[in-house]
Amino acid sequence: MVLSKAASESDVSIHSTFASRYVQTSLPRFRMPECSIPKEAAYQIINDELMLDGNPRLNLASFVTTWMEPECDKLIMAAINKNYVDMDEYPVTTELQNRCVNMIAHLFNAPLGESETAVGVGTVGSSEAIMLAGLAFKRRWQNKRKAEGKPCDKPNIVTGANVQVCWEKFARYFEVELKEVKLRDGYYVMDPKKAVELVDENTICVAAILGSTLNGEFEDVKLLNDLLIEKNKETGWDTPIHVDAASGGFIAPFLYPELEWDFRLPLVKSINVSGHKYGLVYAGIGWVIWRNKEDLPEELIFHINYLGADQPTFTLNFSKGSSQVIAQYYQLIRLGFEGYKNIMDNCQGNAMVLKEGLEKTGRFNIVSKDNGVPLVAFSLKDRSRHDEFEVSDYLRRFGWIVPAYTMPPDAQHITVLRVVVREDFSRTLAERLVMDIVKVLHELDQLPSKLLMLSEEKKKVENGNASKKSEIEMQKSITDAWKKFVLAKKTNGVC
Repeated sequence: MVLSKAASESDVSIHSTFASRYVQTSLPRFRMPECSIPKEAAYQIINDELMLDGNPRLNLASFVTTWMEPECDKLIMAAINKNYVDMDEYPVTTELQNRCVNMIAHLFNAPLGESETAVGVGTVGSSEAIMLAGLAFKRRWQNKRKAEGKPCDKPNIVTGANVQVCWEKFARYFEVELKEVKLRDGYYVMDPKKAVELVDENTICVAAILGSTLNGEFEDVKLLNDLLIEKNKETGWDTPIHVDAASGGFIAPFLYPELEWDFRLPLVKSINVSGHKYGLVYAGIGWVIWRNKEDLPEELIFHINYLGADQPTFTLNFSKGSSQVIAQYYQLIRLGFEGYKNIMDNCQGNAMVLKEGLEKTGRFNIVSKDNGVPLVAFSLKDRSRHDEFEVSDYLRRFGWIVPAYTMPPDAQHITVLRVVVREDFSRTLAERLVMDIVKVLHELDQLPSKLLMLSEEKKKVENGNASKKSEIEMQKSITDAWKKFVLAKKTNGVC
């Protein structure tokens, strides 16, 4: 005789995930829920929402690494529960960090003796690295001014207007004036001559960018160094240079070994680089290296012993995961100089394929340079009907995330699209992107011009034929009219 029983509602083993009550009702979004839910339901709910994120591999806006080898992924997961700052408990991780610092220092031609240890530290990213380097410059300048009996309450840094926002953060957070060299048409990096003209006795350093975020171009650090040496001789100052090599620090040594931008130049006192960009590590790791011990004031280094031993620390944040430090060490020993060079050569080659494909369309001006970070920045030759923001918007339909942005002062009338070529952006993807851009251009050519509609709307207002609207209201009305036109052209079918 076969015995059977009716399944009770509480028997969760027979429920499929999407039939459970946990995914049928909404969870509170801004308050912690009162009751617990099964781990499977929590996973599914979060995973379902994350599906709406963009694909990191197709995010061509970002310089940040989106692919690593499976072996490195395993090392990352194995170390994910280690707090890097606890050096006494995790001495091997600390040793790996020190090895990375020394490898990068030698890569940047730091003047180290055979048995001399490099001065540097791992950070969460280049933002923290820049904060630390800036603080070191500020403190050295203050100490010197105090020793000379001079005021030290108005420090400044000279940069180009193309610097990343983290420099503006440093200036605002730590009360340092940011003196920016404005850009101009066709010249989208800091002009060394104009930069040196802005230097005064209160300048704590001049910040040069090796790989501008806007177009990937390297600034001329060698010329800046030479001009600054002359000015220092004339004035008696000793204004130093910091190189923000966030993007270019892991490119220049491999693609342009003869280029002098690093510690080969005497006024370069510190360099930051992002391990999570072309250092080929997932987001969360940066490095800052000093020329020698004298360039990092001792009073900025804290010594703690409540984690088990005396530990020197110079960071803005205390606790930090070990995974990215270990991942950086993996990449350095796994790839070596040869491997990094091969990858950077390949990235540069793919950038040239993309550039040539865009040039063949006859629709774009190339704003980026062939020598620099492997990226392609480009703008429309004819913006009378459609602009770069529309191209960017339409590319999302194919899954591509390609940013459109305006240049900083005094080139803010220039709008560009930018594609960052990373290790995982293959030649096939480069060719595919060009094909999709051509499709987008063809599609936009069939639509009415939003720019023309906006111009006509403005004329109506000026002639008194329409009620006066704000710029936002006018843009909205144009967009609405444009969408109606597009929807009217669509046909519904059954398949």
